[in-house]
Amino acid sequence: MIGLLPPSNDPTSIFEHFRGSYGSELLAAAVGHFQVFERLSPRSMSFEELRQELALLRRPAIVLLTALRAMKLLEVDQSGNFRLTDLAKEHLVPGGEYFVGDYIGLAAESPGVVEMVARLRSNCPAFAEKNDAGAAFIYREGLESAMEQEASARRLTLALAGRAKNVAPVLAERLNLTEGTLLDVGGGTGIYSIACLLRNPRLKAIVLDRREVLKVASEFAVRYGVVDRLQLIEGDMFANPLPPADAILLSNILHDWDEPECQQLVSKCSESLPSGGRLFIHDVFLNDKLDGPLPIALYSAALFTLTEGRAYSAAEYRQWLSAAGLVSGNVVPTLIHCGLLAAEKP
Repeated sequence: MIGLLPPSNDPTSIFEHFRGSYGSELLAAAVGHFQVFERLSPRSMSFEELRQELALLRRPAIVLLTALRAMKLLEVDQSGNFRLTDLAKEHLVPGGEYFVGDYIGLAAESPGVVEMVARLRSNCPAFAEKNDAGAAFIYREGLESAMEQEASARRLTLALAGRAKNVAPVLAERLNLTEGTLLDVGGGTGIYSIACLLRNPRLKAIVLDRREVLKVASEFAVRYGVVDRLQLIEGDMFANPLPPADAILLSNILHDWDEPECQQLVSKCSESLPSGGRLFIHDVFLNDKLDGPLPIALYSAALFTLTEGRAYSAAEYRQWLSAAGLVSGNVVPTLIHCGLLAAEKP
């Protein structure tokens, strides 16, 4: 049996470098395809006005405008309207003495930017538009998902485990869950549950996920010596009843889904919990004003292009938790931009 310990070196900067390309793509799209700064030059606009002016639906508009706010190119005034910052006024409005938009526009037709523009305008990931089963990172009834095919499910699950192994030991320290049963919904390899089990000998856990994914989780359970305390249950978190548990973990799950599905899943978890039970949301968190931080805004763009979701703020999560009858606390940081938001059922 081997243990799970936090890494000696924080790998957060590696992920920031890896996701940095999304910033280039969003900025080039804003300048070369959507003319965001030119449109806002004459007057400020509300979110709805600007969204309609850009011909974007709500989700892609939030992804694009959050990133531009995080870049300090847009800001929101006291009336709630979007306007240009001084930086954008001087350098991104056509005709200005120090205009650099044409320089940025040189990248407007590069493959990455063109693909980003297509995703923003269609409001759907590439696999949904092309019916490409091999690119589907999520499972939805009626969609051929890569998570249903053994080879691709294994590859993607192990790829996601690379980040999870770094974060899981830190999450286990913050979770404060010493006994009872933890249900890990969409738990993948089960590495988050396994880290909690290794830290808390009286705790039991259940991982709910797809069949092919659970094959990898079974190997991890053996590797870390927790087979006797880790139950693996095949199921669809939206369609199937949730197994009874004292606490539920949604780790990097909700960011794969749009707002209605997030609310649905949070409500379902709440209904499944006993009085005094807790729901743990472990994810990245945008600022409540949706103006950054930039690394999370760029990760949100990555999620947008690969899934049906985006990054959300703690305020958005709290709204869903409250509607589901749960009382939430403060976000506690873990690692690699992630944090833990706990909520309790009265």
